[in-house]
Amino acid sequence: MAELTPRNPRDLALAYLANHQVMTLATTGPLGVWAAAVFYVNDGFDLIFLSAGHTRHAQNMTAVPRIAATVQEDYRDWQQIQGIQLEGSVSQLAHVSRETAIGRYFQKYPFLGQADASMQTALAKVNWYVLRPEKLFFIDNSLGLGHRDEIALE
Repeated sequence: MAELTPRNPRDLALAYLANHQVMTLATTGPLGVWAAAVFYVNDGFDLIFLSAGHTRHAQNMTAVPRIAATVQEDYRDWQQIQGIQLEGSVSQLAHVSRETAIGRYFQKYPFLGQADASMQTALAKVNWYVLRPEKLFFIDNSLGLGHRDEIALE
């Protein structure tokens, strides 16, 4: 008889982040509250994404670098809902950390390497950010309505 592996919310949350692509950012700032969906790549629990500096969410993040975010699918059955809820600080990447982030991003999204010239030009102009969670929860409604585990972050 196979031995049951104990449920490890930390490992489940990391696997969930690695297997999903879109997070929704929630920002506030001089332009008011705003939500925006962005592609991301995770480095552990750090979430790396890009955005044009003129966007409403980027301007808000510059003014108020504390944001919230979620990662989830579009479920039809509430008992299947899983996802990530988090809050943390966001900062713009520069120099070596920026180049490392771009490399990780292109690994996850290889289609960007084959993008046309106008897309390559746009990618060269965007800002790269890292969202470092300070509080993160893994939601798993299969364990009960609203079940969530807080993940200890180092």
